[in-house]
Amino acid sequence: MTNNSLNAVKTPAQKRGIAKTVALIVALMALFVAGFFHKMLQPRVMSEMELRVNGAVVFDNPRIIKDFSLTDQKGNAFKLENITGKWTIMFFGFTHCPDICPVTMAKLAQVYEKLDSRIAEQTQVVLVSVDPARDTPEKLTPYVAHFHEDFIGVSGDFLQTMQLTQNLNVAFRKVMLDNDYTVDHTGNIVIINPKGHYHAFIKPPFELARMITVYQSIVTTF
Repeated sequence: MTNNSLNAVKTPAQKRGIAKTVALIVALMALFVAGFFHKMLQPRVMSEMELRVNGAVVFDNPRIIKDFSLTDQKGNAFKLENITGKWTIMFFGFTHCPDICPVTMAKLAQVYEKLDSRIAEQTQVVLVSVDPARDTPEKLTPYVAHFHEDFIGVSGDFLQTMQLTQNLNVAFRKVMLDNDYTVDHTGNIVIINPKGHYHAFIKPPFELARMITVYQSIVTTF
């Protein structure tokens, strides 16, 4: 009997059953392929050991940050409530810094632009000045905008700045020069979770691909 003869003897109900089976198989294959690519596109999750090897330390118990009162580059109050509700990448530096600060800020701009879109939407980057005497809002405005229009720059009086740095294990001190001064400071990048808790920090040197992978892993596993 030929194939044409076999097709001829199939009932309409049989043909509908075959069509449904084929459609189901195609749908399952499409779901499998979609799931595979979705998983491939997800940020990589790193183990605690991998994070440490790549310069990141995540606390088992994120640390409470006491309230503080600083001012952002627009002259608005910047307090604890401003670092809740989303992830905050925080760096401590100053506008007169000749090398480390601008290099780090430029690297953070690259990281921010290359984050997974869903993670970028829930992330803010904040520069906290450790030179409050010189870094007024007017000074911070063009400085942070130079690196990225979304970046936030904050400063305040010495005591308020010191309170925040102590909460985040960041050290800074004025170093006198001839007729001038500079500021030595911790170069770590601080990661604050959406609850406003000190969640992790990343140590230099900062390599682009490594920073992206580390940060997205931290956010993904929260």
